[in-house]
Amino acid sequence: MKDHYGRKINYMRLSITDLCNLRCVYCMPEEGVEKHAHTKNLSFEEMLDLIKAGVALGIDKVRLTGGEPLVRHGIVDLVREIGRIPEIKDLTMTTNGILLPKYAKELKKAGLTRVNISLDTFDPDKYHQITRWGHIEDVLAGIEAAKEVGMHPIKINTVLIKGFNDDEIGSFVNFTKDHEVDIRFIELMPLGESISFAENKYLSNDEVLRQVPELQPVVELDKSGPAIYYRLPGAKGKVGLINPISKHFCKECNRIRVTSDGKIKPCLHSDFEIDIVALRKEGKSYEEILKQAIGEKPEQHHIDENEKQLLRNMNEIGG
Repeated sequence: MKDHYGRKINYMRLSITDLCNLRCVYCMPEEGVEKHAHTKNLSFEEMLDLIKAGVALGIDKVRLTGGEPLVRHGIVDLVREIGRIPEIKDLTMTTNGILLPKYAKELKKAGLTRVNISLDTFDPDKYHQITRWGHIEDVLAGIEAAKEVGMHPIKINTVLIKGFNDDEIGSFVNFTKDHEVDIRFIELMPLGESISFAENKYLSNDEVLRQVPELQPVVELDKSGPAIYYRLPGAKGKVGLINPISKHFCKECNRIRVTSDGKIKPCLHSDFEIDIVALRKEGKSYEEILKQAIGEKPEQHHIDENEKQLLRNMNEIGG
């Protein structure tokens, strides 16, 4: 289905929980979040019905996010059921990687295509600092577990933070020389908990190209994603730049986002939401609700015009 601006919407990002086993400083409060009763979150059955309605409208790609999706009980069963929907061509997950040694083999067998793994630093002390209690060894083990079961390509999502990891840009880029892994630098976005944190820590991804001028542009056949890719000469992996702030990619936006508590966000950078549960009680079908959400997608975000927006934390949205 196309929205009012001619964009083909074929990608659903589905947050299956707002809980996480880390407390990244730009993502959620240090004390964590209140654990919702089961009835406050969409059930897996409701999620599957929503995905099937999306398929009828042209959705063929689903990404499972959180919070941390691997902390929700029954995650492998959910992946298996989504994987059985023949129209879904790409079933992926964004994870912090900590539980991948436990689940990677089962997830791959159940139909998960690949994973994006969040990692903002290679320094163990800094990793513990940014996550408030995490251990980088667990993430590195998760990356290896994903490699071993053939989840390819593995993408590492790195939020660029001024004064924290901009001195590691070269290390991340060099990691692609010998590893079939794509490093994707993401500009820090002012969402919820991160609004005050990001105030003096935003850094444009132009800094990556400034520090590593030998990066060469890569011509991508699949241009459905937001990343602009580069590669070091002879490197096994690529370097992606995702620039939601400095060079927004709204013209190519092909996605809708669903929160674990049953809200559809037509735009990541807006607090406007559509309440699935409320509309279902009014008798609307999932397909009708999705059509309404797609119809509400704005032409572009207005993050610079309203700094009081974006009250939800990233753990509630899933990015």
